[in-house]
Amino acid sequence: MAAPVEEEYDYEGLPPNFSLGANMLAGAFAGIAEHSVMYPIDLLKTRLQIVQPTPAAVQQSITRSILNISKVEGFRNLWRGLSSVVLGAGPAHAVYFATYESVKHAMGGNKGHAHEHHPLAAAASGASATIVSDALMNPFDVIKQRMQMQGSIYKSVPHCAKTVFRTEGLAAFYVSYPTTLCMTVPFTALQFMTYESLSKILNPSGGYDPYTHCGAGAVAGGIAAGLTTPLDVIKTLLQTRGNSKDLEIKNAKGLWHTAGIIYRRQGTAGFFRGLKPRIITTMPSTAICWSAYEMAKAFFIARNDRT
Repeated sequence: MAAPVEEEYDYEGLPPNFSLGANMLAGAFAGIAEHSVMYPIDLLKTRLQIVQPTPAAVQQSITRSILNISKVEGFRNLWRGLSSVVLGAGPAHAVYFATYESVKHAMGGNKGHAHEHHPLAAAASGASATIVSDALMNPFDVIKQRMQMQGSIYKSVPHCAKTVFRTEGLAAFYVSYPTTLCMTVPFTALQFMTYESLSKILNPSGGYDPYTHCGAGAVAGGIAAGLTTPLDVIKTLLQTRGNSKDLEIKNAKGLWHTAGIIYRRQGTAGFFRGLKPRIITTMPSTAICWSAYEMAKAFFIARNDRT
């Protein structure tokens, strides 16, 4: 009688008993790594996207701008609000990647061999993942951007959360959520399609390859970030409106109303404020995110093989 043949699976397909918990741990690790490394440039992006950017943020280069902020406000201020990102990014990315893998599997994206290409499954998986994760992350993102503003009155993440809730209500944490989804759904769909496509081209075997994961992640993130910058500008204005002394900005009510304010005051160029730091932040961030996620996933798969 022939010996039973062990079931084979591709690296990208994950083993049948790959747990949701392991997937979420891999995603949480990826999220914290992604946001922490490039935080000072993200702070600069936020300040540039405010309708009246602070003088310290408007310099000839990103390096000079960051150095100027550090000189004027102190080095530690470059990291104000980071703890909000860490608190939110872990759970949000855990849910993000768990949803991504679940939807991708349900749509047949993990069927067949590693060389097979499933761009629609990847795009749908990414879009589904961001809808779920943004619902969790949006309040933390609001707190982060309030603390990133020059002269921020908030002493800590809990102080910011309590103050915003007391003065503006729960709605302040979600006023930008529809705009966030309008940005992140196409951003994520573009990113996942590009990442999956580049990964198939650069790494047709489908095995764990850190160089491919890093390079494909960076290119995918840069393309998606550039194309969705106008929506990111609108999101930033909505998330920081409560601290504005400008009544029109303070009363901004949604995507189209906010877009109208930006267009009347700064024209089409206003929608691309912070484009360069956004791309420069996103490329290494997504490279780190995908590399960290794939590394954690490979670790769990290797451990599964040993048991």
